[in-house]
Amino acid sequence: MGLLDQLAGQALGALGNKGTEGEGGAEGQSGLLASVTELINQHGGVQGLLQKFQESGLGDQVASWIGHGENAPVSGQQIKDALGSDTVTQIAEKAGVTPDAASGGLAALLPQLIDKLTPNGQVPEGGDLLSQGLNALKGKFFG
Repeated sequence: MGLLDQLAGQALGALGNKGTEGEGGAEGQSGLLASVTELINQHGGVQGLLQKFQESGLGDQVASWIGHGENAPVSGQQIKDALGSDTVTQIAEKAGVTPDAASGGLAALLPQLIDKLTPNGQVPEGGDLLSQGLNALKGKFFG
């Protein structure tokens, strides 16, 4: 199974488990994937987004996502605290889900995405790798 297939399966499973079904369904899932790309671009790449989480007190979690071993979980509230309520509300509106569903979906999605994008414990330069991967996922599953 390729990287994109793994990411797609995990993203869809994570989002489906967080209550987006009936709250935007596939559109909500696609919107959250698109929002991750926007977040990365707004923060100057994967490293910038991870730094935002580290500055918000989630350094141990971020280190686990990049490193080897289990990914430490984050809660929807931690995502909301790190990104800000306004950002989460904007993401929710774009995805057609509630802010709680958006923050919960991101809490499930981000650790897995970062883990898969840093298999050797190295953060990719810029957001190009993730953007390309997410755009391919959107085309494959929501096109």
